[in-house]
Amino acid sequence: MKNFLFIICAVGALLTGCGENSQATSVEIKEEKILNTIKISVGDKNFSARLEENPSARAFSEMLPLEIEMNELNGNEKYFYLDKDLPSNSERVEKIHAGDLMLFGSNCVVIFYKDFSTSYSYTRLGRLENSSGLEKILGAGNISVKFEE
Repeated sequence: MKNFLFIICAVGALLTGCGENSQATSVEIKEEKILNTIKISVGDKNFSARLEENPSARAFSEMLPLEIEMNELNGNEKYFYLDKDLPSNSERVEKIHAGDLMLFGSNCVVIFYKDFSTSYSYTRLGRLENSSGLEKILGAGNISVKFEE
């Protein structure tokens, strides 16, 4: 009888312990999702961007906050050359979408504001969660952009 009670108590303790671990895992997942989101500001307009889970995006997020003057290129993107190289793993993406946040080479951050096909290679940093009106907001010419956690 004592052995039976001991087994019941041991099983109960194990089940309770598993429940606590599940809660901890759930909290860790929520924290990681929050950490993978950054804020991008252009003037008084704010965007959320979901970062990729890769070494390039992590290295970029470690540089934040960052306020930069991004240059216009080709009527579809803004770019800025960072002072330091980031890890890169470029791939031929073939299709660019408005809101894509990419790394060209190892130190050029690019925000695209139009969809188009490309033969260039990029490392994905992230994607703006709501890119509606992005072309109008980024507009022609150079702009000041702030990246924050």
